[in-house]
Amino acid sequence: MKNSRHWKLLVATALAAYTITGLAGVPAYAALDTDALYNSAQRNFTDGNDAAGRADLRTLIGADPNHAEALALQAIWSDYAGDLPALAGALGRLHIVDPAMAQGTDNVLGAVRAAVGTLPNPLPALAGPQTGIVVLGYGLLPDGSLRPELENRLTAAWLQSLVAPGSPIVVTGGNPQNGITEAEAMRNWLVGHGVPQTRINVETRASSTVQNALFSTRMLRDAGATSAIVVTSPNHVRRAVADFIVAGTRVVGAMTSLEQLVSHLPPPAKPSQRGIYLDAIRTFQLNTAR
Repeated sequence: MKNSRHWKLLVATALAAYTITGLAGVPAYAALDTDALYNSAQRNFTDGNDAAGRADLRTLIGADPNHAEALALQAIWSDYAGDLPALAGALGRLHIVDPAMAQGTDNVLGAVRAAVGTLPNPLPALAGPQTGIVVLGYGLLPDGSLRPELENRLTAAWLQSLVAPGSPIVVTGGNPQNGITEAEAMRNWLVGHGVPQTRINVETRASSTVQNALFSTRMLRDAGATSAIVVTSPNHVRRAVADFIVAGTRVVGAMTSLEQLVSHLPPPAKPSQRGIYLDAIRTFQLNTAR
């Protein structure tokens, strides 16, 4: 009987130690699959189930208060939800745990606000060689020719290139059709309209707005540009602006065509901002499964 009580005491002591520190010094949250929770949160946000995504993050952060990526996601989606206490709590903790991640999260939130406040502009702006002109691609027709929407973007970019003759130009887009990428087709159009080929930088790998921003930012830096005028469609301007800011490009203009411009001048309502948040998170590369 005495030995039985002794073993029960030992087991109870071991369980208490495990709860606090984990087996063999491993933290208690190791018993919880934090990677699975993080991935579940990401899937829920992508699927539009924000409440479930934030619940996953609360569980994860409760188990591991120092999980920087989860804190960053919690801050961003709390901002979208208008939950200011949760936003402040997550950001405050993140600034202690990982100052660099906190700075990047602040940049994402600032980029979203800047994008929402951006007005699509059909008028070209004066700019010098430190400001690049970036034209975002749009799917080609099966024979490799331009769709009308892409011609609209190129026309706007061509006008901008005339007003800012010293600005380098980046055309960005992969997705080849009939052996030609979007960027190559855009370059050919611009050259056919009198733009010197030596002025045009061709980025042929991007298959999304996120990649447009990430790859073009590197190309702009190589061309000596520290800012950009982003050229795309009116309904795409704000998402593109957010992505480029998060990627590290200072956006000083959002050039676009007149097509459907008026309907996209008012700032989008909160539900319509989800895509901007999602894309900014992807550009920040928080969407990677763990």
